[in-house]
Amino acid sequence: MYDLTVRHHVLRLLRSGLSVSEASRQSGVSRSTIREWRDRRVPDSPMTGTCPRCADPPHAPSPAPAYAYLLGLYLGDGCLSRVGDPAKDVWSLRIICADAWPGLIRECVDAQRAVRPTNKVRVVPKQGCREVNSYSKHWPHLLPQHGPGMKHQRTIALHGWQREIVSAQPGWFVRGLIHSDGYRGDNHVRRALPGGVRCYSYPRYLFKNESADILGLCGEALDLLGVAWRHNKRNEISVARREAVELLDLFVGPKY
Repeated sequence: MYDLTVRHHVLRLLRSGLSVSEASRQSGVSRSTIREWRDRRVPDSPMTGTCPRCADPPHAPSPAPAYAYLLGLYLGDGCLSRVGDPAKDVWSLRIICADAWPGLIRECVDAQRAVRPTNKVRVVPKQGCREVNSYSKHWPHLLPQHGPGMKHQRTIALHGWQREIVSAQPGWFVRGLIHSDGYRGDNHVRRALPGGVRCYSYPRYLFKNESADILGLCGEALDLLGVAWRHNKRNEISVARREAVELLDLFVGPKY
């Protein structure tokens, strides 16, 4: 198994006009492997162009709205885990969706299919929820925030190409974050006033996450949308002003 730098070097040799045999002599890679790379006959492999981040040159995944939404889902409450034989380097993207929101489950399935159209998406029943998962060698390339330990115990920062997508699609990114780890509901208030007890309620959004970095990314995306927000608690963002809630409703709305 060769790493991507070797493959890119060999392909550059071929583009320069060298034959397969000459590229093999200069690189030490077998001629059969070079022909496979040239013809891209290896299915769903990091050596092929099936993953935009493994292409030569690498480019951003598409469609951008689906990727921004999926990134939000993953950062909010998703995980990557290796499955099967470690030598095969296959990963599962798993996102848990409550049974109470079938529309969210459908959106999660659609986003995974859009970003990795050649991979099967499974909906696995669990108690009170569904696990939406998809296997691919490329998930760590597409979601490079993966790493050992819990998200809040390590630095979470977007790569430049991810920032470009989120900057262009902040509404889809925030929608993914709130669909996975937030909600829109009514805040009920009971206050004792000189004239008696007053009870009232108002709609608001909350996004809760233990990672200060992910909270920061949510706040940055809300700023791009022009949505006023504040830290309601150490690990929680609140959007409660009436005009801010109305604006965020255009991009998120209640879970369904």
